[in-house]
Formats: sequence, structure tokens, C-alpha cells
Amino acid sequence: MCGIVALFSAEVPISESSLKLGMDCLKHRGPDGQKFWISPDNRVALGHRRLSIIDLEKGEQPITNQDESLYLIANNEFYDFERIQSDLKKRGYQLKTNCDSEIALHLYDEFGTQCLHHLRGEFAFVIWDKRNEVVFAARDRFGIKPLYYTIYNSTLYIASEVKALFAAGVPAHWDHESFWQDTWGVLSSDRTLYENVHQVPPGYFLLASRSGIRLHSYWDFDYPQMNNSLTIHTSEDYIEQLRYTLDEAIQLRLRADVPVGCYLSGGLDSSAVLGMAAAHSSEPMQAFTIAFEEGIYNEEAIARETATYCGANIQVIPIRQQDIAENFADAIWHCEMLSINANTTAKYLLSRAARDAGYKVVLTGEGSDEIFGGYVHFRQDKILSNQEGENEETINLLLKDLKQKNQASLGLLFAEQQTIPALTTIQHLLNFAPAWMQAAAQRHLKSIPFYSPELISQFQERDIYRIFFNQIDVERQLKGREPVNQSLYLWSKTNLANYLLRMLGDGVEMAHSIEGRLPFLDHKVVELVCNLPISLKISGLTEKYVLREAAKPFITDTVYKRQKHPFLAPPSSFNPNEALQQLIQDTLRSSVMSRVPFYNQAAVINLLDQLPTMSESDRAAVDFNLLRILSACVLQERFGLT
Repeated sequence: MCGIVALFSAEVPISESSLKLGMDCLKHRGPDGQKFWISPDNRVALGHRRLSIIDLEKGEQPITNQDESLYLIANNEFYDFERIQSDLKKRGYQLKTNCDSEIALHLYDEFGTQCLHHLRGEFAFVIWDKRNEVVFAARDRFGIKPLYYTIYNSTLYIASEVKALFAAGVPAHWDHESFWQDTWGVLSSDRTLYENVHQVPPGYFLLASRSGIRLHSYWDFDYPQMNNSLTIHTSEDYIEQLRYTLDEAIQLRLRADVPVGCYLSGGLDSSAVLGMAAAHSSEPMQAFTIAFEEGIYNEEAIARETATYCGANIQVIPIRQQDIAENFADAIWHCEMLSINANTTAKYLLSRAARDAGYKVVLTGEGSDEIFGGYVHFRQDKILSNQEGENEETINLLLKDLKQKNQASLGLLFAEQQTIPALTTIQHLLNFAPAWMQAAAQRHLKSIPFYSPELISQFQERDIYRIFFNQIDVERQLKGREPVNQSLYLWSKTNLANYLLRMLGDGVEMAHSIEGRLPFLDHKVVELVCNLPISLKISGLTEKYVLREAAKPFITDTVYKRQKHPFLAPPSSFNPNEALQQLIQDTLRSSVMSRVPFYNQAAVINLLDQLPTMSESDRAAVDFNLLRILSACVLQERFGLT
């Protein structure tokens, strides 16, 4: 993986210094080398910072084809690339490197933008097509790798991170509407928190020429219709298909010219990845796991049991509130988003430990909950959709049981049953409101007292869900689908790329030059899982049933029987005398807080004053708010936002 910067101007000459400043800001993404190219007419510039994983000696970029009509910069990991290299050579292409990145260049030469359907993996890349004077920029199907762009002074800027755009000279301003969207939990996948800075959405590509910019979708989840008459397999058939496909995805992700490690928690997802990876490794795998101080959040014992079972070595990284306080601002700067839990900083510290241990590549379990319906709110959706025709009393008992078994999710992921008028738009469109949207709306409503009167007056009349759904193809992607699949689809259009993959994936991993590889978000795995019956994803109150069965030979009995526990750090408000809570207190009472344009500081200070008298559950419920505000203060100060 690497860092990329591209500039394209139809009019004014490009500034070499702007390109270099953008590249310098991405050194953490590519510490192993840098190179840039500027066209003779100064209209196109491509910059690359390299993290060498494949072909350590010759993988320098930008890469050109033989006649230098195409130029490529890429932040990618393409799997099964050796087979494609062989096919390209048979077609007469001369490859300059053994690097996987180069295949995108020649596949584009052969197939144009349809090359994307031949690529398997995580990627964000830019190709300059000199013959046709077109910039082609593409992002992987799920948004594992970030790709941002803006137009400023008649120049298109593209980069791996927002901070590189700012460093290159793009003005840094808050986008107030995006902030308001984000408070409702539905920030669209093409937006950022920054004015006039956009994302190429997951599964999209961008074409830019003198005539302007166009975005095109090339992939979507395409969940099946409820009345789809596809051949019905037995449960055992589906389990075997998943085991084979996931195993293949893991095996492909073990290919590297550097050591490959594994992030491990006490959960099913990372345990399955480690167990299956270990079966393909001739040497013991190296696992890295986090240990929190609070018992309910500490999964060290289960992770150690799994590592022993898999014959893996394990390094435990203890995370204290002091550690989080000291590194919180740096983690947020790297992620460029608002955090609702200190798990972001914990993953940042985990990646630092992996780097210090000599690793550049790790396998992770991210993405599993987003395709199998692992979070508690997806089980709520299944219960409330009542496909089994249960009576009301049984449904209420199931919901009560679900709530009781998911205490760590209360106030964050679990939706309380209440009427929220703002959800009317969703009810009209879908005939139900996904539980995760209800939970996000409840968090927003509890936060309103802390927003500034100006922000509220500006946006309180906006139908924020209408704005979000205006970009969703309800007719072709949601209508006639199972409610749980609809909920999964909508979750993927905002929280998957914006939070999970940026805040708990690429942002905190590449901060320390770590390439995270996600077998669960291999598109062949996802396409298989999309078409599985809901009853195999969620069986009763058991989430990810089909994965449990597929992974059973590779995991401990403890993990097999354990219910989903979300990866969360202990709330800072549990420890009022510890460093993280002190950081919150000091920052939110300071002049930095007063410059953030979204909050009522007096109301926030009043909340801080009340914390000592609150119950532990109430303190936990407001902790996400405190961390969001702290994150906003960090971004305000680090980026000099206005």
C-alpha cells in the first residue's frame, strides 16, 4: 500500500511545489520511497509514496506502458495477480516490474474502465490516459482504500488523504451540512466533513477531462429479491461453499515479500482468519492483540487461548487510559473523521506495535459484521421483521433477551423502541426503519442540547434522510429485499467506509505504514454471502451462524459459542481521574472548544460538571458525545479549519 497524489488542470499550469507538499504529507503511507512525474505541458502531475510489499526492488511508481501513453499511480493490493501477469504476457504486453500494481495499467489498455471487473483486492489508483486526455481514478468495491478529490482554482486534486489536499494548497473549511448528516449517522459515502472535498464512493470510478468530471458505479451488493427462485442448497452446501471461498481469500492474502501477521481479538472474525491462515503457514503466525484494563472490554484471555490453539505466537499490547490520552489527537489527525469511542486510538497503538515488531502486512477480521449481520441492531431487524410469524409477546421477550445479552452495545448500537418523527421518510420508502438508523437517531436527539443554536436553526428543518436516500437506488437495490439485507445495504453506504474502514482500518494502520488485508471483504466472499438465506446469517439470536459453522474446525469452542462483543474501548467517563477524562475536561473547557462552530460550550461544560453525579450507565451513554466533541476540537486545531 502507498500514498498517491494527482493534479489535473485544463487551464493553469500545475505547481510542482503543491504536488511535493501533498506527497510529503503522506510519508507515513509510503516511507520506502517517493517519485513523481509532471507532463511536459504542466497540465498533469502524478506523485507516489511507496510502501514496498511486492517486488521490493523494482516496484517504483509512476509506472508507464511501453509507448508512454499511460501512466499509473496506485495504492493497492491486487490478489491473484500472477495469473493476470501471465495472461497479459500472452497478449503481448511487456511488463516492467513484478509488482501487482502494474496489471491495472495494462488491463486498462486492454479493456478501458472495464478493467475494474478483472481486479480483486483493495485499491485506489489513478491512470493518466495521454492519448484520450482522460484521468481515470478508481476505488475498490467497499472503500477499503480511501480516495479524495476536489476542484480548486480550475485544478482537479486527487489524494489518498484529505490532509494531502490541504497541504497542496486546498483551503480547509468545515462542511456544516456534512457535519449535521454525520450527527444523524448517515454521512453519504461521497461526502467528507470538509467543504468542497469529496470521496470517490466505494465501487465507483471517476473520469476527468477538459469537459468536466463524471462518476460511474461499477459494482454494488445486489442482494436477491425475497421471491428469488434460485436453486436452494442445503445448509451444509452453503457452509462448505463459504469455507472454501473464505479460505481461498485468506490464502491469497498471505502472498507477500515481507512477513504477514494477524490482528486478533476474542471474536469469531479475527479468530477464524488466524485459524485458517495458520493452516497455510509453515511457520507459526504472529498475532497481535489489545488488552484493556476494564474486564468486560478485555479479550486477552480468549485471544491467548485462540493463539495457542492455532500454534501462533502472540504479542499482547496493554492499552491504558494514559496511552489513549497521549495518542488520541494523532489518531484523529490520521483518520480525519470524528471518533465515538477510543477504539480508534487503541487500533492506532496496535498498528504501531505491529510496525515496531517488524511487520508491514496484517490480516484483519474487519467487514465480517457488515456482511453477515453481526451487530446487535441487525438481530433487532430480524426479530422485528417477524418472518416466522411470532406473536407480540414472543417478540418482546426476544428483544428483552437480546438487550440483556448485549449490555456493551446499549446507548450506541442497540435501538430502544420509541417513535421518532424524523424517521417518517424511511418508513414511507421501506415500510420499516432499520434499527441502526433508529439507534443513530436516538443518539442524535440526546445530543441536540449540546449543539449551537446557529447550527440547529440552520438545519433543523432539513429532512436529513431524504438527502441521504436521494443517492440510494431504492427501486433496484432495496425494493423486495429482506429487511435485514436492506439494513445491511444501507449500513454499507455510510458506516462501512466512513467509519469502520477509515477509523478502524486504513487510517490507523497506514499511520504506521501497516497494510491491512481484509479477507471478509474479498468481493467473491461478499457476493457469496449476499445470496445466503437470512436464516444462515442470523439463526434465532445467534449471529453469523454460517460463519461459525464454516470456521468451526479452525477456532476454539470458546469462540464458537461466544456471542458477538463489539470492539469497544472502556468509556473514558468510567475513570474520572484518569488521563483521557482529564484531556476531555481540559479541552472541552478551553478556547479551542470555543472555536469549533457546532457546539454550545456552556451546555457541554454543564454536562462535564454533572458527570460525577451520574450513574455508570448514564456516563457510558454520554461518552460517545464527549469523544466526538474532542475529535472535532482536534481536527479544528490540527487543520486550522474555519
